[in-house]
Amino acid sequence: MLIERDSNGDFILESSELAKRFGLSLADLRRHMRHGSVVSSVEIGTAEHEGTKRVSLRLGNRLWQAVLNDENEVQQEQMTVLRGKSSGHPR
Repeated sequence: MLIERDSNGDFILESSELAKRFGLSLADLRRHMRHGSVVSSVEIGTAEHEGTKRVSLRLGNRLWQAVLNDENEVQQEQMTVLRGKSSGHPR
């Protein structure tokens, strides 16, 4: 997967590749994104993980994570199906 950074330092991921990883059509992924259902975060590595970043995208109970090296190349990725509440919000 190609992961780039824009002039603001934000990560840019290829939508069609993400759709494949989530098992969705591109149209379905974009619909989820428009509705705010896709949540992302980036963690910066420290200590022995210095120079790495972990990019996480969550959609419902599915969590895709990629560990990037200092050149933003994917070193490792995984898809996890989370158990329990999918929204993360208390009812």
